[in-house]
Amino acid sequence: MSKHVLLVEDELNIIEAIRFLLTREGFQVDTHSNGADASETIRALQPDLVVLDVMLPGKSGFDILEELRADDATADLPVLMLTARGQSRDREMAEKAGVSRFMTKPFSNAEVLTAVRDLLYVHQQKG
Repeated sequence: MSKHVLLVEDELNIIEAIRFLLTREGFQVDTHSNGADASETIRALQPDLVVLDVMLPGKSGFDILEELRADDATADLPVLMLTARGQSRDREMAEKAGVSRFMTKPFSNAEVLTAVRDLLYVHQQKG
């Protein structure tokens, strides 16, 4: 059975690129673009992994990540966070919020694919 990835991102070109990349590799990919209700969507869809942008309309990726980590149902969910801002402060905020992996845009297809596979593998070994 293919793994389910939820991409929470509001930039259409990045949505299309990541969706194409992951779908081609056999992942089931859903997308969501609004930060305000992203946590509820994640809980409802129960993906195996979330790819989460930092800057979203309605709510930041940091806030969403904190909500996920505070909920027993999503506390261990692998989250790959993406940002256009590569400042060390952003990385520190993401790590403090409980990110599984942090990636700065631009990134290569190989980097995204490797990160997704690694996070799913590690999560599967824990479970």
